[in-house]
Amino acid sequence: MKAWLCTDPIGPDALQWTELPTPEPRPGEVRVAVRAASLNFPDLLLVQNKYQMKPPLPFVPGTEFSGIVEAVGDGVAHLKPGDAVAAFGGLGGFATHVCVDAKLVMPMPPGFTFEDAAAFICTYATTHHALVGRAGLRAGETLLVLGAAGGVGTAAVQIGKALGARVVAAAGGADKTELCLRLGADATIDYRGEDLRERVKALTEGRGVDVVYDPVGAGYAEPALRSLGWRGRYLVIGFAAGDIPSLPLNLALLKEVSILGVFWGEFARRDPRGNAQILHSLAQWYAEGRIKPVVETRLPMTELREAFARMARREVRGKLVLVN
Repeated sequence: MKAWLCTDPIGPDALQWTELPTPEPRPGEVRVAVRAASLNFPDLLLVQNKYQMKPPLPFVPGTEFSGIVEAVGDGVAHLKPGDAVAAFGGLGGFATHVCVDAKLVMPMPPGFTFEDAAAFICTYATTHHALVGRAGLRAGETLLVLGAAGGVGTAAVQIGKALGARVVAAAGGADKTELCLRLGADATIDYRGEDLRERVKALTEGRGVDVVYDPVGAGYAEPALRSLGWRGRYLVIGFAAGDIPSLPLNLALLKEVSILGVFWGEFARRDPRGNAQILHSLAQWYAEGRIKPVVETRLPMTELREAFARMARREVRGKLVLVN
C-alpha cells in the first residue's frame, strides 16, 4: 500500500508518500480500500503538531474517508468484504488502504457517491449535534453562521434551513456569499467589506440572532457574541482563523446568553447510540435532497501537499476531496 507518512509534525512539507506494508485487520477492525478522503481542519493541525491529540510518531493522517471493505477482523458481523462504507477514523485515511475500528464505520446508504460520503460524517454530524443537540435550534429562529462557505459552514447553512430557521451566512468574499445563497441562506454578510454587528442589526431590526455557529474564532467572535439577542446561544465549534478568542463574560450576563462548547467526537464516543441516530437522520435528509456536501475541488491522493496549501490559503469552498 501507499500512504502519506508523518515522521516529523512540522507541517505538510515534511509528509512523505511512501510504500508501507498492507495491514491486516485486528479483532473488531476492518480493512478499507480507500476511494476518497476529505480534508478537515484538524488534519492540518495534526501534521503541524497543533492539535489537542498528539498521535505517536510516525502516523498516517486523514480522519475521514470512504471506500470498499476488503477484509474483516474477528468479531465483526455487520460488515463484509465488498461493502461500500464511510468512516471518521481519526487517522490513516490519506492512503490507499487503512484498518479502522468497525464501530466507526458507516455502511453507505444507496445513492451516496464515494466523494460525498468522504465529505459527510464529520461536518454534518458535528453540525447536527451543535444545532439540534446543543443549541436546540427551532423553526422560525435566526441562525448566524460564521465561515459559512467552509466545510462545517456549508453544512450549517443546509441543516439550519432543514430545521426551518432563518439563516444569515457570513463569509469572506462575494464568491463565497453567492455560494451560501445558492445553498439556501436567507441573507449574507461579506465580512471583508461589511461590519458584522451592524449588518446583523439591520437584518434583525435590532433584535439580534438566536444562535451563532462559530467555527472561526479570532476577531469575529466578540462581534458575533454581541449580535445575539435575549437568551441567545453561542456555539463554539473551532478556531479556523488560528487565534482562540478571549470574550468579556459580562456580555453573557447582560442578555442571559449561553456559550456552548461543541465536541462531536467525544459525544460520539460517549453516546454511540445517540450518534447513530444523528447519522440515520442525516442519511435520510441526504436521500431527500435536503443536504449535500459541497465538493468543488477534487485532487489525486498524491496531491495532499497541494490540498493542504489550498486549505491554508483559505481557497477551499465546502470540502476538498482526495481520490485514489
